[in-house]
Amino acid sequence: MKKILVIFAFLFGLVGCTIGPANTPSKAVEEYLDRYIDNSDVVMEELDDYVADRNELDDEQKDTYKEILKKQYSDLKYEITDEKYDGDTATVTVKLTVYDLYKVQKDADKHLADNADEFKNDEGVYDASKFIKYKLDQMKDTTDTIDYTLEVNVTKVDNAWQVEQLSNEALQKIHGIYNYETESLE
Repeated sequence: MKKILVIFAFLFGLVGCTIGPANTPSKAVEEYLDRYIDNSDVVMEELDDYVADRNELDDEQKDTYKEILKKQYSDLKYEITDEKYDGDTATVTVKLTVYDLYKVQKDADKHLADNADEFKNDEGVYDASKFIKYKLDQMKDTTDTIDYTLEVNVTKVDNAWQVEQLSNEALQKIHGIYNYETESLE
């Protein structure tokens, strides 16, 4: 009988540990980033709004850009490296690995400068649409990645940890378009 109680207590403890999300700042950040990886409805709605505001893109290019960012999100890798508390606030440090779309865009701009004739129409006039298509194709095909460090602020509200609004810099890092060259100038 004692063995049965010990086994029951062990199983209850094991199940009890896996029910419900852990209530920690790191867990809140993991759930937040996992929504990107899973292409959750909330993230896809925000992506739709973001891409819709890209007025320089035509509808087909917007669809391509959206697919690039969906791939970026799905393939995002992260590791929680630190967690610091200050009462009901915390900072979680995350190592993030994403496709280096900033480098792709920079290389595409250099290609344009070196090969301007490639992006002219039949009348010999620069055709921005040709260049955008080229750049999107390069972004779609890249496999180069980059690591970034994110400092994510988390606040305890009603006994639950919630990720605060990310800065533009952090969002650019998630998108892989952060200009990391400016860091070396500062």
